Amino acid sequence: MKTLLVPLLALASLSACATNRMSDTDRLALYQAHAGEPVKQIRNTNAMGWDRIDDQHIVLSMRPTESWLLTVSGPCLDWASGSPVLRLSSTGPYVMAKFDRIVTEGSPASCRIEEIRPIDVKAMRSARDAGTAQASAGT
Repeated sequence: MKTLLVPLLALASLSACATNRMSDTDRLALYQAHAGEPVKQIRNTNAMGWDRIDDQHIVLSMRPTESWLLTVSGPCLDWASGSPVLRLSSTGPYVMAKFDRIVTEGSPASCRIEEIRPIDVKAMRSARDAGTAQASAGT
């Protein structure tokens, strides 16, 4: 199993700016608007990290310019534990939709990856930044 670690400092910084954070619904809409068509599999390389959107969606970041929107058969992950570790069940060279699973450290439950969609990271960041600029101008 591959293990992805999210630095604890990053988690602390996210909680520090929680008041400025978009809602889960808005974040999901932003990612979905910039996600391509579903793919059957992606290369199983060392990922940079992951971000929980809601109980059924996770963004998996492979590189600064490569991210994937995963839809999982949730809610089955133990988000309440706050575990910084996400494991992929895939031990081969690919992570496959409808076959591989993800789990959080210390949780007996797992979620099947139902769908994998590539994210246009550059376009998504531009849209997010434009939205932030509009929100700032309106205050």
